[in-house]
Amino acid sequence: MIIEVSQCVKRYKEVLALDHFDFKVKEGEIVGLLGPNGSGKTTLINCILALLKFDQGEIKLFGQEMRPNAWDIKARIGVVPQELALMENLTVRENIDYFCGLYVDDKKRSKGLIEEAIHATGLAGYEKFYPRKLSGGLKRRLNIACGIAHKPELLFLDEPTVAVDAQSRNFILEQVQKMNAEGTTVVYTTHYLEEAQQICSRIIIMDKGKNLVSGSTEELLSSIETSEKIHLSLLHSDEAFREGISQLPQLLEFSEEKNPGSKETHYVLKFAKSSNNLLHLLHYIQEQGLEYTQLYSERPTLNDVFLELTGKELRD
Repeated sequence: MIIEVSQCVKRYKEVLALDHFDFKVKEGEIVGLLGPNGSGKTTLINCILALLKFDQGEIKLFGQEMRPNAWDIKARIGVVPQELALMENLTVRENIDYFCGLYVDDKKRSKGLIEEAIHATGLAGYEKFYPRKLSGGLKRRLNIACGIAHKPELLFLDEPTVAVDAQSRNFILEQVQKMNAEGTTVVYTTHYLEEAQQICSRIIIMDKGKNLVSGSTEELLSSIETSEKIHLSLLHSDEAFREGISQLPQLLEFSEEKNPGSKETHYVLKFAKSSNNLLHLLHYIQEQGLEYTQLYSERPTLNDVFLELTGKELRD
């Protein structure tokens, strides 16, 4: 086991940031760590890295107890923070050299690792640029290069694709998968749920300091009550129609939204089971003599799992 967090508790005065949290990561996994703002993700990572003291519990990395001075363990870890951690007065190459040098003493080996990091992150041709001359996407890639140059066995990526264009995001995700295929175990935090669904072998959703659910995307989708969503757009609807659909078998809930600039109303209906729901709905629409412009069914998404487990209220 690469990471073992057992019954970890962390308090900030009256706030319980981690509530007897359990967390395990096996070698070779890409584990997505998801949760709303304030759910405890950053606190958990900082406790794992021994940057924060926790109140009780146990944390082991590579089978050893993690401590602030455990330099032998830390040398095997890479961290790419959400906030850009770059030296503005150093060039791209000098930045990577600096961070690689924190872990690798051998200059010859370090030089080769720097070249690998430059090419792995698509920074060839930018080696002499200073960070202020780079685009947002290039800065993100430099941030990653600095975190991976020493070839860590365990890599923490905290929101690595924030505020980058689609091309840079796709490139970063491909590189994460490539590093994983080459043997790096990854812990990946993101608010882009489609990213987690795309690259993570296992996903953990946490909230209020607790581990709510853990599993593959398929396992998470099967863990929630909703098993089918139906989208329906009607030209005309009224309270009687809404009352009627609320009586449909297996319906959990529905929402409605007026399409701006048109008379259409769009409905999203969530069902507990996925058998015959379209047929029942279509039969009811025909009974009422209503006209629809859109009607289709889909499986729940990771976003549905996230909202069902953590709620829809806004977080600071």
